[in-house]
Amino acid sequence: MTITVNGVEIPEQAIHREMQYHPAPSADVAQYEAARALVIRELLLQEARRSELSPPLDATDPEESLIQALMARAVQVPKADNAACRRYYDTHRERFRSPVVHHVSHILLPAAPDDHEARREAIAGAEELLAEIGDDPGAFTAAAMTHSACPSRDAGGDLGPIGRGQTVPEFEKALERMEPGKIASRPLETRYGVHLVYLRGREGGEQLPFEAVQAQVAEYMEQHVLRRAVAQYLQRLVGDARIDGLDLDGADTPLVQ
Repeated sequence: MTITVNGVEIPEQAIHREMQYHPAPSADVAQYEAARALVIRELLLQEARRSELSPPLDATDPEESLIQALMARAVQVPKADNAACRRYYDTHRERFRSPVVHHVSHILLPAAPDDHEARREAIAGAEELLAEIGDDPGAFTAAAMTHSACPSRDAGGDLGPIGRGQTVPEFEKALERMEPGKIASRPLETRYGVHLVYLRGREGGEQLPFEAVQAQVAEYMEQHVLRRAVAQYLQRLVGDARIDGLDLDGADTPLVQ
């Protein structure tokens, strides 16, 4: 079915070109998201022209300049004041801590997640090694150099400092539960195999003072209000328009993520 916005057709070729900017689990979803984006773009251009806005003479993308001019005029967000920022900070203090860094050594016994026999053997081998190592860091280093399948074996299993997001989630969660200076009492399974883990140390995690994050808090609050205001504005445009061939679900579907 042909898609039109207040009688203006959205060409099928344009939708296909737009799909490259909307990665999705399926072609149908990508096509819908592409069509949706072009419908919203057309709505904004129509509104900008109805408002008699004009792009700068030197604009490299006149249509984008029109949309920016429209949004600047239609959606205005007040600056977050110090009191509001302070309230947000006090309510969400846990979000404002220095990054946590773990200094880690490990021993990897590889086993694919779907190879159950290899997993059983790796777990048994890890438990035997752990019994031999006990809580001796020196023995851990020696065992890593002999038994680990990770290139870090040449450094006694030392992975160095690891920050948030630098390792797989299951490994990261285990580190968060460990006590610094200790060897984990049980082997850890990840998608790569079975690990013995020695948490050498942990740094960071200190509460950051309000003054250090005030600008960050203000930016977050202003962006949050901006996204909500833009979504409400777009919902109003959709509600006032005649859109055929595509269901935007009106007030139920957020138009801005």
